[in-house]
Parts: sequence; C-alpha cells; structure tokens
Amino acid sequence: MNFQTIPPAPLSKQMLETAFRNAREQSKQKKLRGNWLQIIRQKEKMKLDIVKERLVSQLLSIAKSFPTLDDLPPFYQSLVRLTIDAEEFKKSCAALRWAVNRVVYFQANYARAIAKTTQRQMIAQLSKQCYGRIASVIKQMDHSLRFLNESRAILRTFPDIKQMFTVCIYGYPNVGKTTLLNTLAETKAKVAAYAFTTTSINSGFITLDGEKIQLLDVPGTLAREKHNLVELQAELVLKEVANLVIYVFDVSESSGYTFEKQEQLCKKDSKLKPTIVYVSKA
Repeated sequence: MNFQTIPPAPLSKQMLETAFRNAREQSKQKKLRGNWLQIIRQKEKMKLDIVKERLVSQLLSIAKSFPTLDDLPPFYQSLVRLTIDAEEFKKSCAALRWAVNRVVYFQANYARAIAKTTQRQMIAQLSKQCYGRIASVIKQMDHSLRFLNESRAILRTFPDIKQMFTVCIYGYPNVGKTTLLNTLAETKAKVAAYAFTTTSINSGFITLDGEKIQLLDVPGTLAREKHNLVELQAELVLKEVANLVIYVFDVSESSGYTFEKQEQLCKKDSKLKPTIVYVSKA
C-alpha cells in the first residue's frame, strides 16, 4: 500500500470560493437565448449546476483519495487503529458523502422552484437561499476535513509494505537497526547517536538467490509490559508481517542497555518468529 499519493483536503472556504467563482465566470461566457424570464432562469440554473458539480466533484475526490479501512490488509487495519481514531476516520469519510447528497438535493429542489417562478425578485431570492444552504452544508465539513488532513499526515508515514517474504530488524533503541537496513538495502533512512531516531517503519529490499526480500526496520522497542505508540507499531510488524526476525545486539552497551536486558527481549520475542542474531557496535 502506498499512502504517499493522498492529496491534502481543502477546507470549506477554499471549496466555496472556487465553486462560486467558477459559476460566475462560466455563466458570463455562455450566450443564452429567449425572453428575459427564460434567460434569467437559464443563467441561475447554470450557476447552480456549476456550483453543485464543482463541490460534488471535490467532495467525492477527497473521499475516494482516502482508503476504506475495512478494505485494507489486516496489518494496515491494525496500524490505522494504533495511530488514528478509526471510528472518527470512518465518520469523517461518511460525512463527505452525506454532504454530497445534501448539495445534490438542494440544487435539484431549488432548480425546480426557479423553473416555476415568473418573478425576477423571487428567482434571485431562491438562488440566494440555495447558495446559503449549500454553503452551510460545506462549512459543516470543516471538522471532518481537518481530521482527515491530520490523518493524512499520519498515513503518509506508513511504509509501503508488500506481501512478500519479510524480515523484521528488531531490538532496543539506538542499537544499530537502521544502520543495518541502510547497509543491506542501500537505503538512506535517518540515523543518529540518540535513542528513538526511528519513529516510524523504514523499508528496503534485497535480492537473495533471485528472490526479492523485504526488510523492515521498526522503531526501537523496550522490554516492558505497556508499550507506547511507537513500540506498538514495532510489535505489530513482528507479529503480523515478519517471516523472519534479525535481532540486533549492541554488545558495546553504548546504547544504554545492558547485554542482559537485550538478551531478555530477544528470548521473549524469538518465541514468536524464527530469529537470527546480528551483533552491532563490536
């Protein structure tokens, strides 16, 4: 899965300004025929149509750009639930589709009313009412749009994990996991001389005997009962994705963790998946 292509969602002010501007500009360019009443009706209906089409197109585009959680592979479903309020995410996506239905409903009803009206002033009032109701619906979307933009920032940190043989590079923080990934896969993930440099999942690939292998460098993990969010992501990769684990030992203990502590974590997690040991900082 690749979440990097999700575009930012515009807020209501930008959406409305764009829709109304397009309606004004396009209605001026169109030459209409008929008596004064027919021309006014045609012009107002055209403007309503353009506003509707522009807003509906944007709302549907935003909704489609975000993944449907229930359609994601199990690993991503679990990762989303670890990092995002999944129920709020679903509600926000559903709100966009609700807004689409309301915009279509208002446009259709007011277009019919305008088609039956014979008074210039009444046509103007109906158009104004329609724009007001549509604008109110779109403004109600700002909470959902802001939440989706916040979710987008998190989703874009997710790795593009393939369904293939996968090796998880695992261990305490600052023991050399990312350095090992960069060496094996010739990647350029961030490394530094302090703990928790890796705050998301880094990925790389190598080919061994003609077979492509996926390497995942996960955030540093501490041997404790209650994990923080970063550590929970690492546990998730270990349990749901990895076919094999490379456990990285810092024998110099310069990372701040004793050999005994590192060994305890290795023994605990090697019960879950086949594990080989890599000795770093020797």
